[in-house]
Amino acid sequence: MADFVVDFSKHGDPSSDGRLNSPAFQRNHQPILEVLERLLSGGAGDVLEIGCGTGQHVAAFAEALPHLIWRASDPNSAHVASAESWARYSKLANILPPLQADASTSDWGIPIPGDGFRAILCFNVIHIAPWSVAEGLFAGAARILSPDGVLVLYGPFSEGGAHTAPSNAAFDQSLRREDPAWGIRDISEIENLAKEHGLFLNEAVQMPVNNQILVLTPIQREQ
Repeated sequence: MADFVVDFSKHGDPSSDGRLNSPAFQRNHQPILEVLERLLSGGAGDVLEIGCGTGQHVAAFAEALPHLIWRASDPNSAHVASAESWARYSKLANILPPLQADASTSDWGIPIPGDGFRAILCFNVIHIAPWSVAEGLFAGAARILSPDGVLVLYGPFSEGGAHTAPSNAAFDQSLRREDPAWGIRDISEIENLAKEHGLFLNEAVQMPVNNQILVLTPIQREQ
């Protein structure tokens, strides 16, 4: 199982019902939601989050986008338990039980809806995990996305081999000191990996605090 820098179960006490809280969620969920509302407006479908952390994103987005069915997953059992607690707390019928899944494996063990997933989300993961997680993420997404689905990545990215801000450069150095296999990924690396798996980088959206959202689609949609 992949190891990650952030284990939310070790940072502060959970609520009495087991819900963990992420300060990053409080900062980023609204800007991310605004992009998802544009990408996923209208029409039903299933959305899967890979590396859900506390599970707060799925709970918040399921309430804001009730026409979609949401499911969280994470390799960390404590995170899965927190996601389950957030789903229970939300009382929303459009959240399926979260699952323990490691994106770096060949089979995530996640049930696939008949037409595939309308969206797969992965926020703040691939820079705090070995590159094998990104490889598994793209291979799995290509396999289980619907033909008109989207893979949505959120986090810091470099461009043309250069960091977009001094704070990102410092963050990258701290990650690589922690583990040489971690680090901020360059958008060119993402594009090359996407092409290997039949995906196309359709859009890059600038986000607050020097982050970006990358929107990838099956290559047959490139026109």
